[in-house]
Amino acid sequence: MPTLIAANVVVVAGKGGVGKTTVTAVLARAAADAGRRVLAVELDGKPLLADLLPGIEVRSITPTDALDEYLREHGFTRVAKRLATTGVIDVISTAAPGIDDIVVLGKIKQLERSGQWDLIVVDGPAAGHAITFLTSAQGMLDSVRGGPVFAQAKDVMELLTDPERCQIVLVTLPEATPVNEVIETMATLVDRVGVRLGPVVVNEVDARTDVPDPTAMKLGRGADANALRAAAVFRRARRAMQDDEIARLEQAITMPHVDLVSLPVAGLDADHIRTLAASLARAAGTP
Repeated sequence: MPTLIAANVVVVAGKGGVGKTTVTAVLARAAADAGRRVLAVELDGKPLLADLLPGIEVRSITPTDALDEYLREHGFTRVAKRLATTGVIDVISTAAPGIDDIVVLGKIKQLERSGQWDLIVVDGPAAGHAITFLTSAQGMLDSVRGGPVFAQAKDVMELLTDPERCQIVLVTLPEATPVNEVIETMATLVDRVGVRLGPVVVNEVDARTDVPDPTAMKLGRGADANALRAAAVFRRARRAMQDDEIARLEQAITMPHVDLVSLPVAGLDADHIRTLAASLARAAGTP
């Protein structure tokens, strides 16, 4: 657990559907339960974290709001009002690629610099956008030579490349496609951004409860017995597949991974997050 939340800002990223929001909530809950002042940030506009993290402050940051705030803080209040009412604020993001990511990261930097929280956990974008999101500041520095946007990009790069201030936690599932993507994402982020990568979180790993050998199960005959045998065959095959993918991940990366077990629950809620947070703390060590 210490290595997962070793920086002031932890950005959680991964392929869509691997459980980024779950891992964000779990890290925030585990840190808060350990006595740290935690802020959870969501970027995709889906208000999920507040329901999952009662008692923990949650903020939503959108490019539109961040750009509006940036303009107002730099003396363009009248322009910001006009852009907000006409919808042109979205056009600016299109005309200046990366500016929306810069202002969002700039807002995160501002929150980190305030010193109000020990840890800021960001539910980041999916892996494909994560690369452009995190490389936007370097791209802006390469194309702009001065002015407030240059200064903002410079501040963002200082945040991203300082291992004490920021690290990226990538999430994957123990399946072929997500493992392939997380390996590629890691290499790209290290080469193009120079960010610190924390342990990879492998989500929905089999809980390792005993599954009997289907050939040795003395269940007799009938539909129920056949269903139980089929379930055991499926579970053992799924576990073997997960083991193979985790082993492949271990061979491809240099940092450790942390497994987040799959729980037999109907849906994601605050109690589920508390259970997973306790499990993660036990697996990775007390914060």
